[in-house]
Amino acid sequence: MDLDALRREQHKRRLSWMPWLYFVLKPRHRGWAEAWQQEVQALLMELETVTIAQGCFVAPEARIFAEPGRTVALGPGCSIAAEAFVHGPVILGPRVSLNARVSLDGGAAGIRVGEGTRIASGATLYAFDHGLAPDRPVRDQPVTSRGINVGADVWIGANAGVTDGVTIGDHAVVGMGAVVTRDVPPWAIVGGVPARVLGDRRERPRSGMPGGWEPGDQG
Repeated sequence: MDLDALRREQHKRRLSWMPWLYFVLKPRHRGWAEAWQQEVQALLMELETVTIAQGCFVAPEARIFAEPGRTVALGPGCSIAAEAFVHGPVILGPRVSLNARVSLDGGAAGIRVGEGTRIASGATLYAFDHGLAPDRPVRDQPVTSRGINVGADVWIGANAGVTDGVTIGDHAVVGMGAVVTRDVPPWAIVGGVPARVLGDRRERPRSGMPGGWEPGDQG
């Protein structure tokens, strides 16, 4: 393999681990990268019950499993990084990103993630739970599933965990390493084990970017 081919393979690995770079590729890389992604995504949709909208990036090192009845659906512009594990039913809205080693298991009730949400490396969302009755081993306990709902424009930090039955409101932030066991209000900043409300995004200083939130806007 010549040096140019080796560089392209290295670039593919870079994109797999940092997929946000795919969306800002220079024109000289855009053609081969899009053709590569078409192959990766077509094969995945042939092998699993997966639907992928236009403009997505899926690392070939990601592990996505979707048996019939446990569909995984990616909205436009989603990205899934290397070594992420996704087991349906899972629905990702537009422009959702799952970074490296994220784990999502939809159980029976499923996981839904709203538009523009970011889930950082190592975060785990499990939409099922085991019983704890003392009269039988853990392996024989019944499994329940209520589902997990994550709103739009949410940031779930690295190595955070979200348990079954939780709803996270729009615009919320879950701190690194937090374990979310109860619902999170819209705009809340939560952290800790178990997670508790630490603040409100609307009280943070404005970024100065056009279209930023103003006091008095409706959440």
